[in-house]
Amino acid sequence: MSEQRCGILAGGNFITDYVKMVDAWPEQDTLVSIRSQSMSNGGGPYNILKDLARLDPDLPLEACGLVGEDPNGDWVIADCQAAGIDVAQLHRTSEVATSYTDAITVASTGRRTFFHQRGANALLSPGHFDFTSTRARIFVLGYLMLLDTLDQSDANGTSGAASVLRAAREAGLTTAVDCVSEPGSQFRGVVLAALRETDVLFMNEFEIGQVVGHGVAPGRDPMVAAAVELAGEEIREEGQIVLHSAKGAVVVDGDGTCVTHGSVLLPDSEIAGATGAGDAFAAGYLLGRHRGAGAEECLRDGVCAAAMSLSDPTPSAGMRAHEECIELGDRYGFRNF
Repeated sequence: MSEQRCGILAGGNFITDYVKMVDAWPEQDTLVSIRSQSMSNGGGPYNILKDLARLDPDLPLEACGLVGEDPNGDWVIADCQAAGIDVAQLHRTSEVATSYTDAITVASTGRRTFFHQRGANALLSPGHFDFTSTRARIFVLGYLMLLDTLDQSDANGTSGAASVLRAAREAGLTTAVDCVSEPGSQFRGVVLAALRETDVLFMNEFEIGQVVGHGVAPGRDPMVAAAVELAGEEIREEGQIVLHSAKGAVVVDGDGTCVTHGSVLLPDSEIAGATGAGDAFAAGYLLGRHRGAGAEECLRDGVCAAAMSLSDPTPSAGMRAHEECIELGDRYGFRNF
């Protein structure tokens, strides 16, 4: 890979999140009170870029996606520009509205539920991606299962997402992929089609269970076993399966080598909401990968960034500089995992 490459290009879902904190999750036909609400960035690529802009303000960042020609689209572009993110490939359409999500968080537990309007993201296609003009070192695509056009496969099992990832690789970029936790019979096929062109695949314990075909409890042994199973069957030798949960994270290389790291022992009093924590983990991990860190250090960077993101109910407002995230981890320590 060329040493001249620098920075991260993130493509896929760009969403406006309406984050609402409620007292409790209601029974059907009943009412609960909204304690607070705010509007923020949403969607894996958007969240990762906003997190990276705070983790390392000097890192070149680029966005590729599709938003509507509407006020929410204006807001997304202005928000990216304010964070120093290049929006040359953040396209617009008059056909549909900008994608949005109502993210409902129960204040007492931090548990989240999402109501999503797919909007412009459903129309994002391979033609929207141009890898000839970028000098980024890493390309991250997300979320699989929430990009209707890119998720579609042809008779040969090749998807739009796979063709985009292949083009990125051919241009000299390292490729990373993230998924959304959506149950369905298509999940395995969509992920495996993209995995063949992927260097780093991020998944949580629910998503890895969807791919390997059996449930995975959030703990060290089942997560490692599932990751080794998937890596051994599908990923290139130099690729990585990266799993994350509330308890910790695992990275498994294509040769079956695995490394684990526990999550930060953050007190409940420091947790305002978990929306975007998985994306914050990916941002921290990719930052470590970008600077050439080893697997254990990348995992540490990821879990520390995820812990920092929990300080705010929105995906990225709680993020701080990389050094502050590491200090947070050192202050509270890490779980055994």
